[in-house]
Amino acid sequence: MEYTVVDLAYVIAGSEATGGAGLQADLKTFQELGVYGVGTTTCIVSFDPRNDWSHRFVPIAPEVVADQIEAATAAHDLDVVKIGMLGTPATIDVVAEGLRGRSWRHVVLDPVLICKGQEPGAALDTDNALRESVLPLATVVTPNLFEARTLAGMDRIDTVDDLVEAARRIHALGPRYVLAKGGVELAGDDAVDVLFDGEEVTVLSAPKVGRERVSGAGCTLAAAVTAELAKGADVPAAVALAKDFVTAGIEGRVGAHTPFDTVWQGAYAASRTS
Repeated sequence: MEYTVVDLAYVIAGSEATGGAGLQADLKTFQELGVYGVGTTTCIVSFDPRNDWSHRFVPIAPEVVADQIEAATAAHDLDVVKIGMLGTPATIDVVAEGLRGRSWRHVVLDPVLICKGQEPGAALDTDNALRESVLPLATVVTPNLFEARTLAGMDRIDTVDDLVEAARRIHALGPRYVLAKGGVELAGDDAVDVLFDGEEVTVLSAPKVGRERVSGAGCTLAAAVTAELAKGADVPAAVALAKDFVTAGIEGRVGAHTPFDTVWQGAYAASRTS
C-alpha cells in the first residue's frame, strides 16, 4: 500500500473551549498551511459566560501529559514542535524532559506565562521554570509585550527600540531567534514585531486592524511559524509568512457572543484566491 508523504508538526499546548486559541487554533493553522498536526493537551481553559467571560483553568495531570507525549512521538517521526501554554511548573518539567529525550529540528516556544484563571504568583513560577527548562531549547521564542517585559526584566516597553532591547535580552537566555510582538499594544498605526537572531534585527510591520486584541493571534502566529519550519522554510521566511497569515486572520476575524473577536485561520487562503 502506498502512503501519502506529508509534513508533520507537533504542538504541546492548552485547550481553549471556544475554539479561538490554544490547541484548536494551532491545529487549524497547521491544516490551513498544509501540515499534518499532532497535539498534546496540557490544560483546559474555558471562559465563564456567567462571570464576565473570565478564565477557568484546569491543569492536566503531569503524568497524563507525559503519556500523551510518549504516544505522539512513538506514532510519528516528529522533529518540529510548537510549545504553547503549559500552565504549571510541574507540566513544564514533564515537557522539558520529553523535549530533551529526542532530537528536534525546530522548537517554537510561545511563552504563555499565565491566564486569568491562575493565581498571580503562578506567573513568576512559570516564568522561572520556562527560563530554566524550555527557553534554551527553542529555535524561536514569540513573546507578546507582557511576556517580553517579564522575560527581559524590563518595566516598560513603549517603543520599537524598547522592543528590540527586550529581544536582545531574551536572546541572551538561550533561544536562537526571538520574535518579540508589539501588536496593538505598542503605540502607533502599525502592528510592529521584531525578529532578532543574535546579530541582525528585522522589523516586521503591518497596519493595525482595529485597536483591540483578537483572541488567538499569538497562538496562530507561532503555529504558522511552526508549520512553515516543518515544510523546510528558514526562520526569517517562516516568520514573514506567519505575519501575513495572522494579519489576514485578524482582518477576517470571527465574532461571537464573547466581548472579543477571534482569528479566522481560513482567511489567509481565502484572501489569496479572491
